[in-house]
Amino acid sequence: TGCALSVALSLLETTVPRAGGRVMVFTGGPCTSGPGAIVQRSKTEDMRSHADLSKNNAPLHKDACEYYTKLSEAAARVNYTHLVDIFACSLDQVGMLEMRVLIEATGGLMVLADSFGQSVFKESLRRVFRRYPDDVPGDGGMMSMAFGGVLEVLTSKEFKVSGAIGPLTSLGKRGPNVSDVEVGKGGTNAWAIGGLDPTTTLAIYFDVSHPGTTALPQNKRRHIQFLTRYQHSNGRIRLRSTTICGPWHSDVNDHNPIKYSYDQEAAAVLTARLAVHRTETEDVSDVLRWVDRSLIRLAAKFADYQPDDPQSFRLAAEFSLYPQFMFHLRRSQFLQLFNSSPDEAAYYRYILIRENCVNSLVMLQPSLLSYGFNEPPQPALLDAQSVRPDTILLLDTFFNVVVFHGETIAAWREQKYQEQEEHESFRQLLEAPQVDAQLIMDDRFPVPRYINCDQHKSESRFLMAKLNPSGGDQGGSGAAQLFTDDVSLRVFMEHLMKLAVQS
Repeated sequence: TGCALSVALSLLETTVPRAGGRVMVFTGGPCTSGPGAIVQRSKTEDMRSHADLSKNNAPLHKDACEYYTKLSEAAARVNYTHLVDIFACSLDQVGMLEMRVLIEATGGLMVLADSFGQSVFKESLRRVFRRYPDDVPGDGGMMSMAFGGVLEVLTSKEFKVSGAIGPLTSLGKRGPNVSDVEVGKGGTNAWAIGGLDPTTTLAIYFDVSHPGTTALPQNKRRHIQFLTRYQHSNGRIRLRSTTICGPWHSDVNDHNPIKYSYDQEAAAVLTARLAVHRTETEDVSDVLRWVDRSLIRLAAKFADYQPDDPQSFRLAAEFSLYPQFMFHLRRSQFLQLFNSSPDEAAYYRYILIRENCVNSLVMLQPSLLSYGFNEPPQPALLDAQSVRPDTILLLDTFFNVVVFHGETIAAWREQKYQEQEEHESFRQLLEAPQVDAQLIMDDRFPVPRYINCDQHKSESRFLMAKLNPSGGDQGGSGAAQLFTDDVSLRVFMEHLMKLAVQS
């Protein structure tokens, strides 16, 4: 695989050095020989695990990472117009962890599936070549992909650029608006994005350089300008300039303007991206402690409470969901490595750092819809209390779409009540979540895995693992019991309130 990638990139560099192009890797197993190998050909050796990586017991891992890093340097020679995509279809690992550095540097795509026969692979491949509708001015009929993207960020002098996180590479361009405090890929105000599509999303972090000891002039405005240059799929170079202007608030004694303008959804995604980035250089347990400390500091600063009185703790509506997002982030596959391979962890984390805010929130805190006889479909709490024998649940985790049938519903379906005319309403109830699941899957990339399961069956674990284990908090009341070592959201919030109000 490593040699094939090198040859493919060299061919593109020689034949079309300045035109956009993609190298698409379809792999069903790991590289076992030559540069980029991650495991020996001998079947006596196991694939590297998280434990092996933490103990430096993966002898081929470092060399493979260095090799793919060198391959990514070839992208710089052609102004990042050549991308590398990987479609891995295997029940075992294939080396995504090592190849991620190359995919991220070129802005390529990652797709992980069990086999090449799955719709996850086939439909995802088809969607790579999606085109704009014919009625879109200037782009009608063109493929919705771009190459050689470069992003430059300019700011007014009161704040500086700390860094960026996403599928990009630092261009090392320093200027007066580059902060010494680096976040993500910092030390620059310009990055090469490589491949672009309408859903590519980058996170830019800033550092307020104006000293807090002196107040800014009244009505002072801040300015940010994003200059994005890329090669359109028709071969032409485009430059897009986006300028943002907003007010400053510098009264350290009045936090209300900051409170009212706080975007907790965007903040949760930015925190998640930063946490994922830190896992590359820090132990996951240290990252979890950093997430906890950051949440406690935020709550202590912006909540209303009496010192040393947890019962008086109140969060404004603009902050009320943020602790919940952090609770689910701590339990997510991005920070919890149990039951996932290094390849899967690399895949999940890469998708998170390139998706938009809405999709990222679905990854952090999956959405849950409940379907019943006595009420229309409605959002349900991501909680064990939502599991009922007479309801159907539709769970969207971004990577999986799960239709979960309660015990009673599953029994009626097995008895084929839906085929009887007098039970038309039951047939419609069974069909409703299927239709909604298809709507979710129609416009998503990578295409999520579809799972149809019943309560108490093996595949129900895909839903149960995402629920808040609150069964014991509220006396059960007929809800599903989850046997887990994880604390519930209620216990998590109690600890947060206790620590935030400490004087």
